Amino acid sequence: MTISGVNTRELILEILLQIEEEGEHSHIAIRNALSKYQFLPKKERAFITRVCEGTLEYRIQIDYILDSFSKVTVDKMKPAIREILRSAVYQLKFMDSVPDSAVCNEAVKLAQRKGFYNLKPFVNGVLRTVIREMGNLKYPEKEEDIVSYLSVKYSMPKPLVIRWLNDYGEETTEKMLADFLTEKPLTVRCRTYKYASEEVKKSLENQGVTVEPAPYLPYAFQISNFNHILTLDAFIKGQIQVQDVSSMLVAEIAAPKKGDYVIDLCAAPGGKSLHMGDKMEGYGVVDARDVSDYKVGLIEENIQRTETINVQAKVQDATVFDVESECKADIVLADVPCSGYGVIGKKPEIKYRVTAQKQEEIVILQRTILSRAAEYVKSRGTLIFSTCTIAKEENEENMMWFLKNYPFKLESLDPYLPEELHSETTALGYLQLLPGVHKTDGFFIAKFRRK
Repeated sequence: MTISGVNTRELILEILLQIEEEGEHSHIAIRNALSKYQFLPKKERAFITRVCEGTLEYRIQIDYILDSFSKVTVDKMKPAIREILRSAVYQLKFMDSVPDSAVCNEAVKLAQRKGFYNLKPFVNGVLRTVIREMGNLKYPEKEEDIVSYLSVKYSMPKPLVIRWLNDYGEETTEKMLADFLTEKPLTVRCRTYKYASEEVKKSLENQGVTVEPAPYLPYAFQISNFNHILTLDAFIKGQIQVQDVSSMLVAEIAAPKKGDYVIDLCAAPGGKSLHMGDKMEGYGVVDARDVSDYKVGLIEENIQRTETINVQAKVQDATVFDVESECKADIVLADVPCSGYGVIGKKPEIKYRVTAQKQEEIVILQRTILSRAAEYVKSRGTLIFSTCTIAKEENEENMMWFLKNYPFKLESLDPYLPEELHSETTALGYLQLLPGVHKTDGFFIAKFRRK
């Protein structure tokens, strides 16, 4: 399929190779490709996005299908052929809009265009067998092998399935795995300190956007049916900020007062910092820090677009002690780098990049940042610790480690949360949100008060 000189399936192949071979994040690889070819019609852009995201999300199930019908196993294939076959199987299994014969023909042509003339019969043979036999394929049975069943059905690597079965049990694990594969609308925060929700909603609807209330918070909307956020007046004018509800809860729980001094240690792209600034109604200062010029640039873009006057951005490594900040902050936000398991639904490549070593390194990094954060909180001040993961060693275990080593105590979250989120743990001072169980990303928040 070629539009204005761009072969869409070749573009899909380039994106998938970039993610798989070069380690690029999926949302960045897709965004960069679509920005480069902005002239592509909406339908083509949607097709490219869907095939790339779907091929990634369902990779384990797709590989199971390919390994059942191909003499050469997926791990032995050349990278380009592997991705051509994966994206073709995704279209055959999950997309009715493209005829099977067209999927097969386009894949064979693409193999030739990429210089694999001698592998055309192989690509053709495998896909024709898949088309013919896929309906008869036997998948792992739940009763016989729960781990293989969940892994193949929901395309989740076995080590993660085993981890979550141990931590959360069968029912919750299956709910989470199903939720990761569910498409969701974009969530935005309406900046009610400056703009009335109704006025913002009207502006979005006037541009044909579908606007629904998001769960838990009255100023959060879920929006869909638009081509690009950058074309929406409400976004251009700084009336809305893209942010998941789980992340909005951080500012609710932090509960800043007008005039507070807030340090946000790992702030990019700035959603929580801006939310804190809005909650303080333009008073006080939010010191939004991150590790690189690029990340600070993202925060500054958002500050300028929203014309926020009480948030300032600067480059500062959260692992390095900043003597000038010692005991100065009323509130410190430590939304630390994490494994990201809670947002696999948005960034599916995360699930394929898990290693035990990376997990250990992340825990050490988190503890280093928490140690620094503790030193910036003034007496009786607040420290909010948060992550976008559901891994216990990064969340509850780090929280217990911190309480044992620093002069802080937990403080109840219940006064700041909607009643439906109240639980035994929120009364103690922490909240673990789980995808599929709660109506948000997977996210962890703990509130510490300095003694």
